[in-house]
Amino acid sequence: MNDQPEAASPEPLDRRAELSEFLRTRRAKLQPQDVGLPEFGRHRRVPGLRREELAQLAGVSVAYYTRLEQGNGRNVSVEVLDAIARALRLTDAEHAHLTHLARPARHKKKRRPARAQRVRTGLLYLLESMEGIPAYVTGARSDILAWNPMAAAVFGDWGALPPGERNWARLVFLSPAYRDLFVNWDSKASDMVSYLRLYAGCHPDDPELSALVGELSVKSEEFRRLWATHNVKEKGHGTKLVRHPLAGDLTLSYETLNLPDDEEQHLVTYHAEPGSASAEGLRLLASWGADAGRRDLFDDAGRGPAGGH
Repeated sequence: MNDQPEAASPEPLDRRAELSEFLRTRRAKLQPQDVGLPEFGRHRRVPGLRREELAQLAGVSVAYYTRLEQGNGRNVSVEVLDAIARALRLTDAEHAHLTHLARPARHKKKRRPARAQRVRTGLLYLLESMEGIPAYVTGARSDILAWNPMAAAVFGDWGALPPGERNWARLVFLSPAYRDLFVNWDSKASDMVSYLRLYAGCHPDDPELSALVGELSVKSEEFRRLWATHNVKEKGHGTKLVRHPLAGDLTLSYETLNLPDDEEQHLVTYHAEPGSASAEGLRLLASWGADAGRRDLFDDAGRGPAGGH
């Protein structure tokens, strides 16, 4: 469950283009009245703030900001990025994303081969011991690395898939069954793309990410639309409504825990409010054991998401 196959090496994402589009889309979201500026005239040629208005708010010259929005982040200072982030009212995740795009970490010229994603043995034991709690570990690019029986009962028997198919983004956008699984599929899809965008800002030269984005862009119109928004979001906590064929609708709260020895791995757990119908549904799934495993989300041959490629 832990090894991911190597992929081909497509062209990396263009960091300059990413920086340019990110700043442009953030600026387009703000109106003068949102930031306390007077609005002159009813007709504006561009949506949102003009470059001159944003530069004024950030305390930089229009020429300087224009160069930055054109993707030229060379030698930009942390102080300037902080000022622009405040002017654009960026979230913490957006601020971090801007910093990664404009001031990328220095890497050696020769890129090391991607190491296999592995889950520590102790963490595997922990997953197995979490009885009654759906839990799994995700890695880079939203790859699903390990899971416990309860996660399989709720979200699908990922063991029936080849390792390369065990990826949340691929399942959400390429499997029709997952549209039925998540009652608020649009929210799940938006979150999924926002996580990938944030990862892309840190790892634009990841060939497997480029291959994943390319595949999803070709096969999913919804993915293309959401990818073009340049929204970013960190994994955290919240609530998902899952429609299960045996247990009915389950309202599950999730928590995402960052693992201290691998910043790309996350432990995700789900739970229901004690005494609720959803808690009873999870209890029933736990009592049914392996019989509750959700193989219905995949095709009979186990080659990939139902209805996919």
